[in-house]
Amino acid sequence: MNFLRRRLSDSSFIANLPNGYMTDLQRPEPPQPPPPAPAQRQPPQVPSAGGFFSSISNAVKQTAASAGLAPQTAATERRLRHLLVIDHPQIDWAKCFRGKKVHGDYEIRVEQAEFTEINLVAHSDGTYAVDLQMVRNGTKIDRSFRPDFVLIRQHSFSMAENEDFRNLIIGMQYAGIPSINSLESVYNFSDKPWVFAQLISAYKKMGPEKFPLIDQTYYPNHKEMLAMPTFPVVVKIGHAHSGMGKVKVENHYDFQDIASVVALTQTYATTEPFIDSKYDIRIQKIGNNYKAYMRTSISGNWKTNSGSAMLEQVAMTERYKFWVDACSEIFGGLDVCGVKIVHGKDGKDYVIEVMDCTMPIIGEHQVEDRQLIADLVVNKMNQILPKSPIPSPQRPTATQQPQGGMLKDSDQTKIPAQRPPPQGGPLEPQGLQSDRQQPLQHVDSQRNHVQDALIQQQDPSTSTFKQPHLGRSSSTTGEVETQSGGQPNVTQKAQPHPQLNKSQSLTNTFSFSQSSFFRSAGSQDEAKAESIRNLRKSFVGLFSD
Repeated sequence: MNFLRRRLSDSSFIANLPNGYMTDLQRPEPPQPPPPAPAQRQPPQVPSAGGFFSSISNAVKQTAASAGLAPQTAATERRLRHLLVIDHPQIDWAKCFRGKKVHGDYEIRVEQAEFTEINLVAHSDGTYAVDLQMVRNGTKIDRSFRPDFVLIRQHSFSMAENEDFRNLIIGMQYAGIPSINSLESVYNFSDKPWVFAQLISAYKKMGPEKFPLIDQTYYPNHKEMLAMPTFPVVVKIGHAHSGMGKVKVENHYDFQDIASVVALTQTYATTEPFIDSKYDIRIQKIGNNYKAYMRTSISGNWKTNSGSAMLEQVAMTERYKFWVDACSEIFGGLDVCGVKIVHGKDGKDYVIEVMDCTMPIIGEHQVEDRQLIADLVVNKMNQILPKSPIPSPQRPTATQQPQGGMLKDSDQTKIPAQRPPPQGGPLEPQGLQSDRQQPLQHVDSQRNHVQDALIQQQDPSTSTFKQPHLGRSSSTTGEVETQSGGQPNVTQKAQPHPQLNKSQSLTNTFSFSQSSFFRSAGSQDEAKAESIRNLRKSFVGLFSD
């Protein structure tokens, strides 16, 4: 203020201004040309370190998402549960889970692949990742993700196809991934004699009447295949399924030949008495759903699962239900399992085998059975997977305007009126409007300080006078009462006011300064009176436009 007073007290200040400077201030601002059509005015962005690293992070996330290494967004990831289905690609399990959700909020993303297309790495701290490398429709797909649940529909160990994927089952158990059936049971089903040992335990508990298990002999290798069983017998070599590795032996000569074959395979073998069957019964259990099918050979093959056979669904009896329930309790419980029964021509039933979740779906209700498995998986996911809290929506940081209705007069007196945007131009953000208002507020503040300096030089006896308030435009009326402390008390009526012109206020300020304040007077009293009179005239001229 002292610098401003000294500068304005110099009589040569106005005279030294460039020619046409005052007229330029009085000239209205020319209208701004409209912005080009393709480019829109945007608020200036200040580069920051956080924005730079954020852009790099977003680029990395997008690249990883396109490669299948990471989800696209964190919000999307929170709303998804990844399900790994291990099965042949001929069956599309994604259709079975379409529209199903976990805990009512999380969608299920199905990733289906075979054991040959899967690899994984697991750490002791619970972190793991499953890698998929597969070819679909001639396109190679590489994807890495973290499954929340696994549905196993393929044999992890198959001597028929010479494939052993028990190392993947161990890795999933190491990572602690829940599955159907349990990974423990899937690993235990890798050897059929190991499973049959569990049936022997049930047979010993319930007896032959309640649980008619077929007789079986186990040979760890070919060297022990010397005892002559009762012929004819069925020799099962190693862990074979689907009718493979089974040979019917009529006499001991053929039995010795089969023993030499077992020597080449370097594996174990089992023998069972041949049952002249009338038909086979396949009992399946999916959760709490039970079905029984009867299969009768048409081609005359002693293997009803080979050649031509007739399949029909039969009634589910209490005896069938008891057998499948007893078999479903092994290895800590089986959610999906099946039991094979041979009904001989002697009228007796024999339990010969139990299957796990890898059992084939047969019959006329295959679509229904797959849907039952899908429902069972969703129920298990609801039970096992934790229910994460739903993230609350983020609250807006910007100040929100009151919704609906007009502001009351009392509220308008408390909230300062905002200046409207310049007419004819696009709307600007609130931050830019505040930046444009700061120079104008600075000019108004300097003008008020100059007026305070003029008022302080008046006669102390003149303590009150009415004048328009300098902080308002001509449309706003108010009354200013100057107290002894020099601070005005403002009582205003809340009315909207247009924007004050910057150049006009500066021109009027310089006008009264040149005509009255900087003109020397003969005496101090006459100078004060002349200053007051010219000050009032300046106020009238300032607000008369």
